[in-house]
Amino acid sequence: MQTPIGFVRERLPISGDRLRELTNEPVPHHLKRWWFALGGTPAYLFVVQIVTGILLAFYYQPAPGTAYESVRSITEDVAFGWFLRGVHRWGATLMVAAVILHQMRVFFTGAYRKPREINWMVGMCLLLCTLMLGFTGYSLVYEQLSFWGATVAANVAEGTPLIGGMLKRFLLAGDTYNDHTLPRFFILHAALLPMALAGLVVLHILIIRLQGVTELEFENEPEEEKQSHFNFFPDHFYTELMIGLLLMILLSALATIFPAAMGPRADPLTTPEIIKPEWYFYVAFRWLKLFSGTAAILSMGFIVFTMFFWPFVDAWIRRRTRFPEASVWIGAIAALAIIGLTLWEASVAH
Repeated sequence: MQTPIGFVRERLPISGDRLRELTNEPVPHHLKRWWFALGGTPAYLFVVQIVTGILLAFYYQPAPGTAYESVRSITEDVAFGWFLRGVHRWGATLMVAAVILHQMRVFFTGAYRKPREINWMVGMCLLLCTLMLGFTGYSLVYEQLSFWGATVAANVAEGTPLIGGMLKRFLLAGDTYNDHTLPRFFILHAALLPMALAGLVVLHILIIRLQGVTELEFENEPEEEKQSHFNFFPDHFYTELMIGLLLMILLSALATIFPAAMGPRADPLTTPEIIKPEWYFYVAFRWLKLFSGTAAILSMGFIVFTMFFWPFVDAWIRRRTRFPEASVWIGAIAALAIIGLTLWEASVAH
């Protein structure tokens, strides 16, 4: 009698040696340092978000009259609902942080330079998608702060020249927050943005497979390590697996020690004195407070546009000036400015 394994192998003639050959692409020695293995961290957290998001979606009801109560029921009535919601919330926070840190690592090591310009732009799209996922997810709870945060964001979008009105109507499914707004946010958060993010992740990994991982060398590094490589599987796979296990422990601890709370229910007739976004929007919120609406929007748009095409800006700087590593100094100043504006906004009483 044929065994199940034999049945599968007869129809799918894939051997273990063949699989090892396909996955054992040599990777540079510097990836033995865990802080250079952060590329898989957002992908792992994305999987956690999908799994917990699907479980939460079984109980969530995306309508103004039912959203808040369904979230309350998940938190208080559903078995381990509070834990799933906490893991989902903290997973979103860590995913945003991981994407930002990975993008910063790529920037400061110059891993975006020719021929990897396209993958840098894919990474910027991944960052923007991740931020939009955080924004739409924050808005689904239908709390007072999330309701007015979405309203303020739509009003800010309206200030965009030429397309502002269209952006606001797309975001709110109308000219103002209405019965169709929450379903719109839910579709964006649970379907369109995850599909876009998954497609970008696949494209990102495909480009890496085609181009290979950027090889970095460091001062005082032993000569035998500079040009050495090791197999992706099992060596690097085990590193990523250990990072994933540590992340799961961290997520579980955060969800237990700092569970996701609930604020007051949204009241369209009462504007709160202070509107608080998530921490990753603090810098944009402070920027809007420092400049007038249109100037702030245009300047932020210019910064994002510049970062999107930074590989070409960097190439121009390296070609036309005597400061080939000017990008490092520009990046350091920008990072300090972002941290400063974020801490400034965080220090304000919310």
